[in-house]
Amino acid sequence: MSSSIVLMSDRRVAAIPLTDCGEDLVDVRAHGLKVDARKQDETGAFAHVRQGVLTRLLHAQSLLPTGVELLFIEGYRPPALQRRYFEEYSDELARAHPDWQAAALREAASRFVSPPEIAPHSAGAAVDVTLVDHRGRELDMGVRVNASPEESAGACYTDAVGLSDRARTNRATLKAALSTAGLVNYATEYWHWSYGDRYWAFQSQQSSALYGPIVLPRQHGTTRR
Repeated sequence: MSSSIVLMSDRRVAAIPLTDCGEDLVDVRAHGLKVDARKQDETGAFAHVRQGVLTRLLHAQSLLPTGVELLFIEGYRPPALQRRYFEEYSDELARAHPDWQAAALREAASRFVSPPEIAPHSAGAAVDVTLVDHRGRELDMGVRVNASPEESAGACYTDAVGLSDRARTNRATLKAALSTAGLVNYATEYWHWSYGDRYWAFQSQQSSALYGPIVLPRQHGTTRR
Protein backbone atom coordinates (compact mmCIF):
# COMPACT_ATOMS: atom_id res chain seq x y z
CA MET A 1 0.00 0.00 0.00
CA SER A 2 2.78 2.42 0.90
CA SER A 3 4.68 1.96 -2.36
CA SER A 4 2.68 4.70 -4.09
CA ILE A 5 2.73 7.07 -1.11
CA VAL A 6 5.40 9.76 -0.90
CA LEU A 7 6.59 9.73 2.71
CA MET A 8 7.82 12.70 4.75
CA SER A 9 11.31 11.19 4.65
CA ASP A 10 11.45 11.41 0.84
CA ARG A 11 14.38 13.52 -0.35
CA ARG A 12 12.13 15.34 -2.80
CA VAL A 13 10.18 16.75 0.12
CA ALA A 14 13.30 17.91 1.95
CA ALA A 15 14.52 19.56 -1.26
CA ILE A 16 11.56 21.94 -1.44
CA PRO A 17 12.81 25.51 -0.82
CA LEU A 18 11.44 27.38 2.18
CA THR A 19 10.50 31.05 2.21
CA ASP A 20 8.67 31.60 5.48
CA CYS A 21 5.97 34.21 5.04
CA GLY A 22 6.13 35.22 8.70
CA GLU A 23 2.53 34.54 9.67
CA ASP A 24 1.88 34.29 13.38
CA LEU A 25 0.66 31.26 15.26
CA VAL A 26 -2.93 31.77 16.41
CA ASP A 27 -4.99 29.95 19.03
CA VAL A 28 -7.88 28.13 17.36
CA ARG A 29 -9.82 28.04 20.66
CA ALA A 30 -10.65 31.70 20.17
CA HIS A 31 -12.18 31.14 16.74
CA GLY A 32 -15.08 28.77 17.14
CA LEU A 33 -13.54 25.40 16.40
CA LYS A 34 -14.31 22.47 18.66
CA VAL A 35 -11.04 21.50 20.37
CA ASP A 36 -10.30 18.20 22.09
CA ALA A 37 -8.07 18.17 25.18
CA ARG A 38 -6.24 14.85 24.69
CA LYS A 39 -3.06 16.58 23.44
CA GLN A 40 -3.34 19.63 25.69
CA ASP A 41 -0.07 20.90 27.13
CA GLU A 42 0.77 23.46 29.79
CA THR A 43 1.47 26.25 27.33
CA GLY A 44 -1.52 25.60 25.07
CA ALA A 45 0.86 25.11 22.14
CA PHE A 46 -1.21 22.22 20.78
CA ALA A 47 -4.11 24.55 19.95
CA HIS A 48 -2.07 26.87 17.72
CA VAL A 49 -1.65 26.95 13.95
CA ARG A 50 -0.60 29.54 11.41
CA GLN A 51 -3.28 32.04 10.43
CA GLY A 52 -3.55 30.63 6.92
CA VAL A 53 -4.23 27.17 8.30
CA LEU A 54 -6.94 28.47 10.63
CA THR A 55 -8.62 30.31 7.75
CA ARG A 56 -8.77 27.08 5.76
CA LEU A 57 -10.02 25.03 8.70
CA LEU A 58 -12.89 27.47 9.16
CA HIS A 59 -13.65 27.20 5.46
CA ALA A 60 -13.62 23.40 5.71
CA GLN A 61 -15.96 23.58 8.70
CA SER A 62 -18.43 25.56 6.60
CA LEU A 63 -18.44 22.83 3.93
CA LEU A 64 -19.44 19.99 6.24
CA PRO A 65 -22.98 18.58 6.33
CA THR A 66 -25.42 19.95 8.89
CA GLY A 67 -24.83 18.35 12.28
CA VAL A 68 -21.20 17.44 11.57
CA GLU A 69 -18.23 19.41 12.90
CA LEU A 70 -14.47 19.26 12.84
CA LEU A 71 -12.79 18.16 16.05
CA PHE A 72 -9.36 19.76 16.36
CA ILE A 73 -6.94 17.49 18.22
CA GLU A 74 -3.43 18.86 17.70
CA GLY A 75 -1.78 21.64 15.75
CA TYR A 76 1.57 23.15 16.64
CA ARG A 77 4.17 20.86 18.15
CA PRO A 78 7.44 22.34 19.49
CA PRO A 79 10.52 21.07 17.60
CA ALA A 80 11.97 19.40 20.72
CA LEU A 81 8.76 17.43 21.25
CA GLN A 82 8.67 16.43 17.59
CA ARG A 83 12.23 15.14 17.85
CA ARG A 84 11.39 13.14 20.96
CA TYR A 85 8.35 11.55 19.27
CA PHE A 86 10.42 10.61 16.23
CA GLU A 87 13.26 9.14 18.26
CA GLU A 88 10.93 7.16 20.53
CA TYR A 89 9.04 5.65 17.61
CA SER A 90 12.29 4.90 15.77
CA ASP A 91 13.59 3.12 18.87
CA GLU A 92 10.36 1.11 19.09
CA LEU A 93 10.74 0.00 15.48
CA ALA A 94 14.41 -0.83 16.01
CA ARG A 95 13.52 -3.14 18.89
CA ALA A 96 10.88 -4.87 16.78
CA HIS A 97 13.18 -5.12 13.72
CA PRO A 98 16.79 -5.43 14.89
CA ASP A 99 17.92 -6.36 11.37
CA TRP A 100 16.76 -3.07 9.81
CA GLN A 101 19.37 -0.54 8.74
CA ALA A 102 19.17 3.16 9.69
CA ALA A 103 17.66 4.21 6.35
CA ALA A 104 14.90 1.61 6.60
CA LEU A 105 14.11 2.66 10.16
CA ARG A 106 13.91 6.33 9.17
CA GLU A 107 11.57 5.55 6.29
CA ALA A 108 9.33 3.33 8.40
CA ALA A 109 9.23 5.83 11.25
CA SER A 110 8.19 8.59 8.88
CA ARG A 111 4.93 6.78 8.11
CA PHE A 112 3.72 7.83 11.55
CA VAL A 113 6.01 10.59 12.86
CA SER A 114 7.62 13.14 10.57
CA PRO A 115 11.40 13.60 10.70
CA PRO A 116 12.00 16.71 12.83
CA GLU A 117 13.63 18.77 10.08
CA ILE A 118 10.55 18.38 7.85
CA ALA A 119 7.77 18.23 10.44
CA PRO A 120 4.66 20.21 9.43
CA HIS A 121 3.45 20.30 13.04
CA SER A 122 6.57 22.19 14.13
CA ALA A 123 5.88 24.78 11.43
CA GLY A 124 2.34 25.38 12.68
CA ALA A 125 1.23 24.04 9.30
CA ALA A 126 -0.36 20.72 10.26
CA VAL A 127 -3.49 19.69 12.11
CA ASP A 128 -4.78 16.38 13.38
CA VAL A 129 -8.55 16.43 13.06
CA THR A 130 -11.57 14.17 12.92
CA LEU A 131 -15.35 14.58 12.78
CA VAL A 132 -17.98 14.72 15.52
CA ASP A 133 -21.76 14.79 15.47
CA HIS A 134 -23.99 17.50 16.95
CA ARG A 135 -23.54 15.96 20.40
CA GLY A 136 -19.77 15.99 20.17
CA ARG A 137 -19.43 12.24 19.62
CA GLU A 138 -16.65 11.20 17.27
CA LEU A 139 -17.80 9.65 14.02
CA ASP A 140 -16.65 6.16 13.07
CA MET A 141 -13.39 6.44 11.13
CA GLY A 142 -12.45 2.77 11.37
CA VAL A 143 -9.63 3.27 13.88
CA ARG A 144 -8.85 5.88 16.49
CA VAL A 145 -6.91 9.04 15.71
CA ASN A 146 -3.17 8.50 16.25
CA ALA A 147 -3.34 4.72 15.89
CA SER A 148 0.03 3.61 14.52
CA PRO A 149 0.36 1.41 11.42
CA GLU A 150 1.30 -1.47 13.73
CA GLU A 151 -1.62 -0.99 16.12
CA SER A 152 -4.17 -0.54 13.32
CA ALA A 153 -2.73 -3.13 10.89
CA GLY A 154 -2.56 -0.34 8.33
CA ALA A 155 -6.13 0.87 8.79
CA CYS A 156 -4.77 4.31 9.74
CA TYR A 157 -3.92 4.83 6.06
CA THR A 158 -6.49 7.19 4.57
CA ASP A 159 -7.49 4.84 1.75
CA ALA A 160 -7.04 1.60 3.69
CA VAL A 161 -8.90 -1.45 2.43
CA GLY A 162 -11.32 -3.37 4.61
CA LEU A 163 -13.01 -0.37 6.22
CA SER A 164 -16.73 -0.44 6.93
CA ASP A 165 -18.97 1.54 4.60
CA ARG A 166 -19.65 4.02 7.41
CA ALA A 167 -15.98 4.62 8.15
CA ARG A 168 -15.17 5.00 4.46
CA THR A 169 -18.02 7.50 4.02
CA ASN A 170 -16.94 9.53 7.06
CA ARG A 171 -13.35 9.66 5.84
CA ALA A 172 -14.59 10.80 2.44
CA THR A 173 -16.59 13.59 4.09
CA LEU A 174 -13.53 14.77 6.01
CA LYS A 175 -11.34 14.55 2.92
CA ALA A 176 -13.76 16.46 0.72
CA ALA A 177 -14.06 19.40 3.10
CA LEU A 178 -10.39 19.76 3.93
CA SER A 179 -9.06 19.24 0.43
CA THR A 180 -11.58 21.71 -0.99
CA ALA A 181 -10.36 24.21 1.60
CA GLY A 182 -6.80 23.79 0.33
CA LEU A 183 -5.17 21.39 2.79
CA VAL A 184 -3.37 18.19 1.81
CA ASN A 185 -3.53 14.84 3.57
CA TYR A 186 -0.64 12.64 4.65
CA ALA A 187 -1.93 9.38 3.23
CA THR A 188 -0.61 7.19 6.05
CA GLU A 189 -2.77 9.09 8.58
CA TYR A 190 -6.38 9.92 7.72
CA TRP A 191 -6.41 12.60 10.44
CA HIS A 192 -3.26 14.54 9.40
CA TRP A 193 -3.75 17.55 7.12
CA SER A 194 -1.49 20.49 6.35
CA TYR A 195 -1.10 23.71 4.43
CA GLY A 196 1.97 25.79 3.68
CA ASP A 197 4.68 23.29 4.68
CA ARG A 198 7.15 21.45 2.47
CA TYR A 199 4.93 18.39 2.14
CA TRP A 200 2.00 20.57 1.05
CA ALA A 201 4.28 22.33 -1.45
CA PHE A 202 5.42 19.01 -2.89
CA GLN A 203 1.93 17.54 -3.16
CA SER A 204 0.38 20.70 -4.62
CA GLN A 205 3.35 21.41 -6.92
CA GLN A 206 4.23 24.75 -5.37
CA SER A 207 7.69 26.22 -5.92
CA SER A 208 8.38 26.71 -2.20
CA ALA A 209 6.97 26.22 1.27
CA LEU A 210 5.35 29.11 3.14
CA TYR A 211 5.94 27.91 6.70
CA GLY A 212 9.04 26.57 8.41
CA PRO A 213 9.85 25.61 12.01
CA ILE A 214 8.70 28.24 14.47
CA VAL A 215 8.83 28.84 18.22
CA LEU A 216 5.65 29.78 20.07
CA PRO A 217 6.22 33.08 21.92
CA ARG A 218 5.79 32.66 25.66
CA GLN A 219 3.30 35.50 25.95
CA HIS A 220 1.02 33.75 23.46
CA GLY A 221 1.26 30.35 25.09
CA THR A 222 -0.99 30.87 28.10
CA THR A 223 -2.49 27.84 29.78
CA ARG A 224 -6.15 27.26 29.15
CA ARG A 225 -8.07 24.51 30.91
